[in-house]
Amino acid sequence: MDSLVTSAVAVGGTLAGASLTYLFGWLTARRAEAVARREQLRRDRIAAYTSFAGAITDLRQAVITLWFTHQGDADPASAQTEADRRGATADHARFTVRLLTEDPAVLHLVDETFAPITAIAEAPDLAALKEHEARSQTALDTFIQAAGRHVR
Repeated sequence: MDSLVTSAVAVGGTLAGASLTYLFGWLTARRAEAVARREQLRRDRIAAYTSFAGAITDLRQAVITLWFTHQGDADPASAQTEADRRGATADHARFTVRLLTEDPAVLHLVDETFAPITAIAEAPDLAALKEHEARSQTALDTFIQAAGRHVR
């Protein structure tokens, strides 16, 4: 009878040990999976934020070029095409940021970066263009600062 009890305790201990090992392994795997998911989201956000900032900078430069083209005697068709292409690239980058960000403040800043660029295209003179260009850079800097909090 003693050997039966000893065997039952040994089997019970083995089952408990195996169950605890499985449980701890499962918890560790879930924790590692969550960490990997957060790190991948962080990397994706960094890529999206930097792509957006670059696209906005390129768009601003193209719109300024278009403005100067309109002021001179040159045909603005190619400058308009380039500005449109860069605008589409900036929109694509905006959509990517929207997919990866839930923060309403960051999403608002993304949209706000476009307003000064639109104003650049409609600037009546060089002084107004420079003012809108500065506003555009300030808006972009504000976005970068807010977005940076999500990846640090």
